[in-house]
Formats: sequence, C-alpha cells, structure tokens
Amino acid sequence: MTHHGSCHCGAIAFDLEGEVSDAIDCNCSMCRRRGGLLAFFPREALTLTTPESNYGTYRFNKEHLAHHFCPTCGIAPFSEGADPRTGAKMVAVNVRCLPDVDLSALKVSQVDGASF
Repeated sequence: MTHHGSCHCGAIAFDLEGEVSDAIDCNCSMCRRRGGLLAFFPREALTLTTPESNYGTYRFNKEHLAHHFCPTCGIAPFSEGADPRTGAKMVAVNVRCLPDVDLSALKVSQVDGASF
C-alpha cells in the first residue's frame, strides 16, 4: 500500500510504501511537545517527492535521529536514523501527516522516551 504524506503547506511531500497499523506515542521532550504519532519503516520505504532543501533538520540529546521539519508551516512529518540493534537505516513517520490513515484504527503503544 502506498500512502501520500506531507507537511501542512505541502513543501515537504513524500510517498510511503507499507502498511500502517501500529504507532508509538513517545513522551520524550520532542515528541511530547509536537504531538506526533510515529510509525517506523525501513528508510527505503519513504520516497521524498519534494527537494531535500525544502526541510530543516534538528538533532538533540544523543543526536541519533535527524528530525526533519518544514521551515514554512512548522510541521515535522518524519525523522531519519538507524536501528540501534542492526544499524539499518530507518524512518519514523508522523502518521498524523498521512491523511488516508484512520488514526482511531491504529494500535498505539506508549513509549517512555523521556527515560532514555
């Protein structure tokens, strides 16, 4: 299944290949403030359809994740990093930026990112 996602203004747009059935609600200082629900996929599942130059990137704490955001509308549609167990490139997609996903149908797990 292909999902089409974007930030609010559309300056960052992407296609995501995969089923979205689970998401995490993290309480780290970043996720708590931005209110995203994250689903993780291999990096190759996401294809950016707008230029990389359209987004800004923020790193914090141990700087393992590159949190991408739109400098125009402020929405953070996805982050990139590596799986700490395998080193494989991954992407964490804010499923709230996928308009065709029924958020009420997701299995949402709480993650205590504040303790990491």
